Amino acid sequence: MATLTSTPASLATDPSAVAWGAVIAGAIGAAALSLVLLLLGGGLGLAVISPWSARGISEDAAAVSTILWITVVQLLASGLGGYLAGRLRTRWFTVHSDEVFFRDTAHGFLAWSVATLLMATVLSSAVGATLTMGIAPAEVTSAAEMSEEERKAAALAALWMVVSLFIGAFISAWAATFGGRLRDKAVLN
Repeated sequence: MATLTSTPASLATDPSAVAWGAVIAGAIGAAALSLVLLLLGGGLGLAVISPWSARGISEDAAAVSTILWITVVQLLASGLGGYLAGRLRTRWFTVHSDEVFFRDTAHGFLAWSVATLLMATVLSSAVGATLTMGIAPAEVTSAAEMSEEERKAAALAALWMVVSLFIGAFISAWAATFGGRLRDKAVLN
C-alpha cells in the first residue's frame, strides 16, 4: 500500500530562490549609476589634465586619481545595485533566516555580475564602434613596441581594476543583505 504525502499549499506555491526581476533591477540601477559616474570622472579628469608639461596634474596624480575614482564608482554603483536587489525581491515567510541571508547575498552578487557584464558589453561595443569608424589613435603600437614603463602601467591598471571589481562584488552582496534586512523588518499592516 502506497503512502500519499501532501505538500502544504504555502510550500507548494513558494517562489523561486532567485527573484530575477529584483536582480535585473539592481543590475540596471548599478549600470546606470556606473555610466553616469564614469562620464563625470572622465569630464573631471579632462578638466585637470593638460597637454602642456607645465600645466595640469602630474601623470602619477592622474593615475592614482583614476584608480581611486574607478574604485569609488564600483563602491557606489555596486552598493546601489545590491541594495535594490535585496530590497526589491519578495519576502519569503517559510524560509529559515540563514537561508534568507544567503539568498540576499546571492541576489547582490548576481546583480553585480549582470551589471558588470552589461557594462563590459556596452564599453566593448563603444570601443569597437570607435575603431570601426576610423577614430583609432593615430599611432597604434604592438605589444612588442610598447615600452617597459607602459607595459608596467597597463599591468598595474589591470590589476587595480580587478581589485576594484572584487570590492564591488563584496559591497553588492553586503548591500543586498542590508536591503533584505530592512525589507524583512518592515511592518506589514
